[in-house]
Amino acid sequence: MMERLDHFMGRAIAAYYAREATPFGRAGDFTTAPEISQAFGEVLGLWAAIAWDQMGGPDPVLLVECGPGRGTLMADALRAVGEVAAPFRQAAQVHLVETSPSLRAAQQRMLGDAVAGWHDDLSTVPDGPMLLLANEFLDALPIRQFIRRGECWLERYVAEGAFVERVAQTPPPLPPTAPEGAVQEVGEVAQGWIAALARRLATQGGAALMLDYGPAASAFGESLQAVRGQATGLDPLVDPGSTDLTAHVDFAALARVAQGQGAAVGGPLPQGLFLQRLGLMSRAATLAQARPRLAGEILSGAERLVAAEGMGRLFKALAVCEPALPTLPGFEPA
Repeated sequence: MMERLDHFMGRAIAAYYAREATPFGRAGDFTTAPEISQAFGEVLGLWAAIAWDQMGGPDPVLLVECGPGRGTLMADALRAVGEVAAPFRQAAQVHLVETSPSLRAAQQRMLGDAVAGWHDDLSTVPDGPMLLLANEFLDALPIRQFIRRGECWLERYVAEGAFVERVAQTPPPLPPTAPEGAVQEVGEVAQGWIAALARRLATQGGAALMLDYGPAASAFGESLQAVRGQATGLDPLVDPGSTDLTAHVDFAALARVAQGQGAAVGGPLPQGLFLQRLGLMSRAATLAQARPRLAGEILSGAERLVAAEGMGRLFKALAVCEPALPTLPGFEPA
């Protein structure tokens, strides 16, 4: 059977996250920012509280997370806003977008009655003003790959465990010229997702914050990777469903799509700069002072999130919001 790469990825990713084994943490396949530092979820929760105030404090407001993992980020966010932004916490109705039954169960254990509802996608989230968080969600959405051969673009397909190239049947707009062998990745699923999100925010109000990895500007390049047991560089076609498949996010393309739907955009900014503006290192220092035995681990985890040689440069922050809002926290001009 021959199928497009994005179709193969969609099936493999769905099977991967449907497994009983959790992929997160040191014992899993990868470690995300909420698992590295509790300060990450806390400052994102406070970001949402400030954005809510900028929106005029609607009550109720939907607090939505896409790809919530084990619920760690949301738990940290709710604890922080409960302590310092009680009016926002009282107004917030938590909704999680998650397709995996096993991860839904983990989120239920972590968050309990704090969750108002779970959803397979954004389309079933109730209407109303919304604040959305999505950390390392977009990189897990399928991509198409096109390869420049001579005067035309070919598309990458998967057949019998190997990549094959053939003339694209329904290609998106592609650069008219490119170097021989150049790879153009197109995230049609991500673009469709952010288009629907931007339309909703522009008409119903709210803001969304996405943190993920990828370049700030669109560029040629191949970024598809498979991860298992903290090891990278694996063959993405071997044992589909047992490895995590991801690709870099084209933030510039997503920003253009969102603006085309009438929403305003902030960023993309390097994650390190964004988190430092939100006070992540100060919060980590406070946590380290309160827990001296864990101080080294707490501070090194926070440093990993902001340092250029860690996650601070490769990862980016992108905000999408209703056009009437002022500049969102962390996205102020330099």
